[in-house]
Amino acid sequence: MLSPKVTGFLKDHNIKYHIIEHPRSYTSQKTAEAAHISGKLVAKSVIINVEGTMKMVVLPANESLDLGQLMNLFNTRDIALANEIDFVSIFKDCEAGGIPPFGNLYGMEVYVRKDLTHDDMFAFNGGDHTGLIRIRYMDYEKLVHPFVIG
Repeated sequence: MLSPKVTGFLKDHNIKYHIIEHPRSYTSQKTAEAAHISGKLVAKSVIINVEGTMKMVVLPANESLDLGQLMNLFNTRDIALANEIDFVSIFKDCEAGGIPPFGNLYGMEVYVRKDLTHDDMFAFNGGDHTGLIRIRYMDYEKLVHPFVIG
């Protein structure tokens, strides 16, 4: 089931969105393939722990997280991928691994890779493993106010 928190937020702000149903998949790249969308147009949300604070990094499905870049960005070596057990209770309305890129709705700062800002539309997990939500990037930026990173 899609996150009612996210879909409600989109509806409350009159954001047009499209739901793309696809066969169950558990990696962002497989989800992109299942939905017949390029991996560069599907966003994945990764939770990191920076000096004890959870933050969300949103990047294209076909890219890997660069912890070295993030160490430079945050000017710290105390950074790691967060353990799912540490944040699953924050995203109560989402399946594990199906987190949408709306960290602001869950009390997290959001950092989005610049690559995702170049296209008009992008898609992301809607809270489960069988549905993507597609919106205009401009609408996403207006709602989330993410920090754009290299």
